[in-house]
This record gives sequence, C-alpha cells and structure tokens, in this order.
Amino acid sequence: MKEFNSLKIKVRKYLYFFIFISVLFFKINMNIVDALPMENYQSDLITEELRLRVPSNYKDAWITAEKEIWDPWLSRQDGFLGRQIFWDKEKEEALILVNWENKKLWKKIKINEIQKIQDKFEENVKASLDLNQNPFEIIYEGELLKQG
Repeated sequence: MKEFNSLKIKVRKYLYFFIFISVLFFKINMNIVDALPMENYQSDLITEELRLRVPSNYKDAWITAEKEIWDPWLSRQDGFLGRQIFWDKEKEEALILVNWENKKLWKKIKINEIQKIQDKFEENVKASLDLNQNPFEIIYEGELLKQG
C-alpha cells in the first residue's frame, strides 16, 4: 500500500510539473501567436534595401547608369513611390532605398523583367568604363517595413 501511495505521489508531481512546463511554454510563445502573419504586410508601405560595393573611381559611372537605366524603368512600375541613393566614401559602399506602395505590387514585377534591366545596366557600365565585368557587387538585398 505504501508503494502505491508513493507511486501515486510521484505521478501527481510529474503531472503538476508537466502542466507547469506546458503553461510556461505556451506563455512564452504567446508573442508569436499575437504577431501579424506576413500576408498582412502585403498591403503596407515597404522599402527595398540594396547595398552595393561601389569603388570610388567608378562612382560617377555608377550614378550615371543608375539615372539612365534604373530611374526611367522604375518610374513606369505600378506602386513605385521613389528611391534614395546614398554612398559611403570610407566603405566604398552604396545604399539604395526603393519605396513601394506595398509588397504585393513590388513582387508582382517579373524576375526576368528585372534581369533584363540589370543586364542593360551592366552593359552600360562595362561600356562606359571599358571593363569585361560589372564592378558593382551586391552585398545585401532586403526589405524594410514601416513601423507605427
């Protein structure tokens, strides 16, 4: 009988422990449950972020090609709101922020269309700098969501 009571007490302790751990686990993950699903961001303002390696000696050619090739094409895209271009002299890096009305319109653009413009951009740069390859390496591509 003592063994049965001892076993009963152990089972009860394990049961309480399991309930405690379960409540703790679900409480910790409650923030995840409250988070907005990614689909909700399809209709919010979004900023495309691009970082490129742009050596000082090629900076002017890069800016010219950006204005001649990318600006006219972007201005014809649904949802395009504008862009900002920054250049860090010390790092020899460029930051391009492209604002879109929403992610759905931005991602509606076909990848082969973007590649066609990128190829045109690279041909322009290679011709103006008399190079065999594009000197502007992409370091990072991402997106920023407006907060608040």
